[in-house]
Amino acid sequence: QVQLVESGGGLVQAGGSLRLSCAPSGRTFRRSAMGWFRQAPGKEREFVSSISWTGLNTNYSESVKGRFTISRDTLKTTVYLQMNSLKPEDTAVYYCAADARDFSGYPYQFEYWGQGTLVTVSE
Repeated sequence: QVQLVESGGGLVQAGGSLRLSCAPSGRTFRRSAMGWFRQAPGKEREFVSSISWTGLNTNYSESVKGRFTISRDTLKTTVYLQMNSLKPEDTAVYYCAADARDFSGYPYQFEYWGQGTLVTVSE
């Protein structure tokens, strides 16, 4: 069974940092684009960031650009989201997602999803 397992969420004060990790199991996504989404209470899930299978191309939502950084390890098995200068409005459940296609090109098709990790940013 293919799973994406997120970790690294928690409670942090505004201005602080967290690093989220996403580790696949059941298959690897070394040649697949991956991304992060989030869902705040009472709101729809929204795109946060994506990274190409090569790791060379990244995209960010305007709300996190300049504060968040997506990356993947050299073996391309784990994807990270470094979140700096966190704001209360970043509070949400963060989901990792993976494109099922090898050598996935843009636009990505995220077909695999993790269970999410909660990030809470206090004032």
